[in-house]
Amino acid sequence: MTIKSFISGTGSYLPERILTNKELEKMVDTTDEWIVQRSGIKERRIAAKDETTTDMAIKAAKRAIESAGISAEQINGVIVATTTADSTFPSVAVKVQSALGIPPCPAFDVQAVCTGFVYAFSTADAFIKTGLASCVLVIGAEKMSSIIDWTDRTTCVLFADGAGAAILEARDAEEDEGLEGQGVHSTHLYANGDQKDLLFCNRGETLKMEGKEVFKYAVTYLADIVGEVLAHNRIHPDQIDWLVPHQANIRIIESTAKKLGTPMEKVVVTIDRHGNTSAASIPLALDEAVRDGRIKRGQMVLIEAMGGGLTWGAALFRF
Repeated sequence: MTIKSFISGTGSYLPERILTNKELEKMVDTTDEWIVQRSGIKERRIAAKDETTTDMAIKAAKRAIESAGISAEQINGVIVATTTADSTFPSVAVKVQSALGIPPCPAFDVQAVCTGFVYAFSTADAFIKTGLASCVLVIGAEKMSSIIDWTDRTTCVLFADGAGAAILEARDAEEDEGLEGQGVHSTHLYANGDQKDLLFCNRGETLKMEGKEVFKYAVTYLADIVGEVLAHNRIHPDQIDWLVPHQANIRIIESTAKKLGTPMEKVVVTIDRHGNTSAASIPLALDEAVRDGRIKRGQMVLIEAMGGGLTWGAALFRF
């Protein structure tokens, strides 16, 4: 018998405030047509001024715990992926732990920007496979509106707020069940610090991005990592039921799907309504597709993302 990790529950939260492209037309020199054509975004959610990243993370976590059918007392690991923590320290993770009544256990934040959830997911998987934990709460939560220059039309139209969560639990797996077994099959993580200046945010400042360069590398890196996942697991693209990508740009999503040979009908797309919520985008999209019945138990799912650093990563699992 071997130990594998599987997703037992998902949850998400979006702020009430909806900011449309039409509203942005009144704030900066842009148009709805330009935003949709360049990014695929039609609207996005913006957190209230007094609503913190931790607040959103807690709400998403509660829904994931309920979905998994467990109690907070059963959780023995909390990992939060975020770029927009409420404070330098303590971490969002320990605040979530306290708010939910989770017993003493490892609790920490991971910072890999848009790839953050994949990094946190991979870390939780490693904790479970090595016996360091048996039930890990993994969260992606961001208040990107807090680090955006609302006079910069190239970035303020893209980013948004929200949180998503997943519960990873240990399960005993037969060694010969292979890819047919439920759980995480592989994770793949990368970073290239030489490209750190293409997308960055210094302390106390707002986000800066070289959009064309980031787009170019995103297309290349995500195509490469999709190929790596296929080769590593010795599978054909037809064996993947759903692609759940980071929601950064519809053109990047379409390019990755094309590389994978996956029709857009098998790609979970939320960018039109959610915008780019950084580390929260994958768990938000995953939870939506689980709850509306698209992603079903036993199906194979590929998640992938690229973010500032530059960082990029992917994970393959059978839900």
